[in-house]
Amino acid sequence: MSSSSTTRRLSQAAAALSAILRANHIGHAFHGGLLTVLLGSPKQSEELFCIVEGSGSTHPFRRVRQALAGNETLTATLIGWSNRLYVTYHEPIPAIQLEVLPAGEEGPRRLDASRVMLMHSVPFLNVTEFLRAKMKAWISRGSQDDAEHVIFILTRFWGQVDINRIQEDDMDRFVAQFPAATPAWKSIKRRYGL
Repeated sequence: MSSSSTTRRLSQAAAALSAILRANHIGHAFHGGLLTVLLGSPKQSEELFCIVEGSGSTHPFRRVRQALAGNETLTATLIGWSNRLYVTYHEPIPAIQLEVLPAGEEGPRRLDASRVMLMHSVPFLNVTEFLRAKMKAWISRGSQDDAEHVIFILTRFWGQVDINRIQEDDMDRFVAQFPAATPAWKSIKRRYGL
C-alpha cells in the first residue's frame, strides 16, 4: 500500500471519528505521527491517537463508547486489563485501529482553542502541545520515531512553539542527544529572552 494511500485512510478514519464525537459534543483532538505527515514530513507514519475529554464524572472512554453504540463503521473495544480503548474504522480494507487516550495522559487536560488546531477540518493538537506530548513520550519510551517527530516539529515550526508549555530540562537533555534540534531550541530560547 502506498504511503499517500495510508495517509488518506488514516485521515478518513480521523474525520469519521471526529464527526461522531463532535455530534455528541465530546471534546477531542488527534495526536501522533500522522500530524507530521500532514505538516509536510517526508517520513511516513501510521501513528494516530485520539485524545478525549471526560465530562464531570463520566470517563472519556464511556463517552466514546456511548457515542459509537450501534455504529457499524466505527466500533469501540475496551481492553479492561490494560485500561485501553481502541476504535476500529471498518470502512477501508484493511480496517484501521487507533487508540483513544484520556485528556491529560499524553496531551493537555483541556482541549480548547489555545491547544488545538484544525487540519482539513479535523482537530489535532497544536504544534506546542504536540511537541509537549511527543517529548513526554520520548522521555518515557526513548523511541526513535518520537525523536524524529520532535526534530521535525522543532526545525520546521520553532516559531510557533510556546516555551512556557515545554519542560526545559527535558528539551535540554533531548538536544544533547540529538544535535540537529539544537539550533531550533536555541532560537526558541532566544525568542523568549532565555
